[in-house]
Amino acid sequence: MLTSQRKNEILSMLRQRGQVEAKVLAAHYGVSEDTIRRDLREMAAEGLLQRVHGGALLASPAEADLTERQQIAMGSKAQVAAAARRLIAPGQIVILDGGTTCAELARSLPRDMPLTVVTHSPTIAVALAEHEKIEVVLIGGRLFRHSMVAVGAAALEALSHVRADLYFMGVTGVHADAGFSTGDFEEAYIKRALSSHAAETVVLASSEKLGVASAYKIGGLGMATSLVVDGEPPHELGAALKGAGITVVND
Repeated sequence: MLTSQRKNEILSMLRQRGQVEAKVLAAHYGVSEDTIRRDLREMAAEGLLQRVHGGALLASPAEADLTERQQIAMGSKAQVAAAARRLIAPGQIVILDGGTTCAELARSLPRDMPLTVVTHSPTIAVALAEHEKIEVVLIGGRLFRHSMVAVGAAALEALSHVRADLYFMGVTGVHADAGFSTGDFEEAYIKRALSSHAAETVVLASSEKLGVASAYKIGGLGMATSLVVDGEPPHELGAALKGAGITVVND
């Protein structure tokens, strides 16, 4: 079998199963584990998968820059935002993450709802500027341009004074084994910090982020109380979410 054919089959397996093991692939194709590891390295370099110890997970397609992400699955993101909006009650203190799905949620908030929104995203703050009933608290720090959010020590210090009702967290991957993940180390760190300053963490994930993983783990599935999606999660992921006690909101 040609290397290209083997890679295509491995990718197909990943799409069906969500993960593969190097040892199992080597036995299946009758090649060495070194050969399989080389295949996985090359496929990872192409952004097709995320390598983990002993194998690989399907890579998230949601790691493009902000401009590109604004064109991905916008219908799905609008559905997720509409469902998430119904979880918010007047008078609450809500933390809104950066990213395109949270931006969609910000735009969908009723203009007559009294609310305090804490965010480390200038984009989110600007989207809420004309909502006169919403008090906006903007967390500052070093600007991470890929997602247009503030990160670093200054942002973490500002967060230490916040106690919110809800944190709406954006992710690039939701995986049964890998948990919640994102494509940047510092961004993963600040998402964990944001979660620790809210009574409940609600993860927003359009369908292309389900069953896939990115390089940096934010936390296990148990860090969230709810997951808002635009459809039913794949069976294995759905079972893992149920086991973690997470409420799936999809309408």
